[in-house]
Amino acid sequence: MNPPIYRYAEEHTSPESDLLKRINRETHTDVRMPRMLSGHLQGRFLSMISRLLRPQSILEIGTYTGYSALCLAEGLRPGGKLITIEVNDELERRVRGYFDKSDKRDQIDFMIGDALEIIGGLSGPFDLVWIDANKEDYSRYYDLVIDKVSPGGCILADNVLWGEKVLDPNPEKDAKALIEFVKKVNRDSRVDTMLLPLRDGIQMMIKN
Repeated sequence: MNPPIYRYAEEHTSPESDLLKRINRETHTDVRMPRMLSGHLQGRFLSMISRLLRPQSILEIGTYTGYSALCLAEGLRPGGKLITIEVNDELERRVRGYFDKSDKRDQIDFMIGDALEIIGGLSGPFDLVWIDANKEDYSRYYDLVIDKVSPGGCILADNVLWGEKVLDPNPEKDAKALIEFVKKVNRDSRVDTMLLPLRDGIQMMIKN
């Protein structure tokens, strides 16, 4: 999305909460690779999807600084739970501090570790899954979660356009992995899927 159109879209989108604005600002000033943050427009999209689904249980693979988790949590039913997994333990103190300031803090289960090792021990079912972690492992994350997703549940995967590198004649390894992931889910009869060209591309899957 070109910058003027992106700014226009943000200007005509509901604003971030004060806490989300703080996370956005501090991530860009204090944390490495701030482009990994979902940000305003994508964050409002995640919130809207969650509010439409009204999930009882959400799984997030890749917490980063907690912005997307808080957006997803906005749609949780009373008593619902969001489990979010982050491999980088250096972010733990910062993220827990943000979660503690949220009115959804009692509904968020923040786990530090390798999602490939953790997901197998989670019982589910999940009504909504957000995948935004190691790109080479997207197909493996999908294989681990698909049977734990409720019928009618939604899986969302971020960065599937990978800065348009998926169109390169000889894509590098992350782009190649994302190309294979998108092909894989499009062949899977268990889901209906759509690639949404929002920001860096979101693959949307609804389980049949």
